[in-house]
Amino acid sequence: MADKEKQDKKPKGEGQKGGGPPTGKGQQKQQKQPKKPKGAAAEAQADAGADDAPQQPAPPARLAATYRDQIVPALQQKFGYTNRLSVPRLEKIVISMGLGKAATAGEKAKLDQAEKELGVIAGQKPVRCKARKSVANFKVREGMETGLKVTLRGARMYEFLDRMITLAIPRVKDFRGLNPNGFDKAGNYNFGFTEQTVFPEVDAAAVTFQQGMNITMVTTARKPEEGRELLKQFGFPFRGEKEGSERDRA
Repeated sequence: MADKEKQDKKPKGEGQKGGGPPTGKGQQKQQKQPKKPKGAAAEAQADAGADDAPQQPAPPARLAATYRDQIVPALQQKFGYTNRLSVPRLEKIVISMGLGKAATAGEKAKLDQAEKELGVIAGQKPVRCKARKSVANFKVREGMETGLKVTLRGARMYEFLDRMITLAIPRVKDFRGLNPNGFDKAGNYNFGFTEQTVFPEVDAAAVTFQQGMNITMVTTARKPEEGRELLKQFGFPFRGEKEGSERDRA
C-alpha cells in the first residue's frame, strides 16, 4: 500500500491548471497579451501607420512644367538667349485689396470677411496692411488696417496663375481682353478684377459686398516686350495693341 501511494503522488508542478511541463519553481504564469485598441484609438493607430508609410512627392504644377518645356525654348528662339537662366521668368504674384472705406467706417466684419475670401482665392493667409502715416482728408490714422496683401511664389504661384487664366478671367462679364499697356519699364504687369466672385472658390451666395483686387505679375524681364511675350506664352488673353490704344484714348 505504501508503494501504491507513492506512485499516486505526482511531482510538484505537474497537474496544475494550464498543464505544461513542470519547472523548478512551479509553472510560470502565462504572459498577458496586449488588448487590441478599439474605436478612436484604432483609427489613430491606423493613421499613424499610414503616416509612417513612404509618400510619393506631389506632381509639379502644370504651368511650371509648361514654362520649362515649352516657354523657355520659345523665348530663347525669339529673343536670342543662349543661356536658359537668362530667359525671363515669373518671380512672384502679389494680390492686394484696398479696404480703406471699411476701416474708416469701423466695419471690422467686412475686413474679416475680405481676409477670409482672399485666403480662399490665393490658398494662403493674407497679411493685413497698416497705414504708414495719418491723412486727415481720408480719415486715416497711422497704424490703421487699410488693406490686405498676399505674395505667392513657387508652386502656389503657378497653381493660382493656372486657375486665374482658365477659370477666373473667362468669368469676367463683357471681357474683351486684357490691356497690353499695363507693363512698367521693368516688364512687370498690373491689372485688376472689380469683384471677387469671378473666382469659383468664393461662394457668391455668401458674399455681402463687392470687393475688387489688384494683381501684380513680377517678372525678371528687362523690357516690357519681354514681359508681354512671357505672359502671352502662359496664355494671357491680351487684346490688340491698336484696339487697346484707341479704347484708352476714348
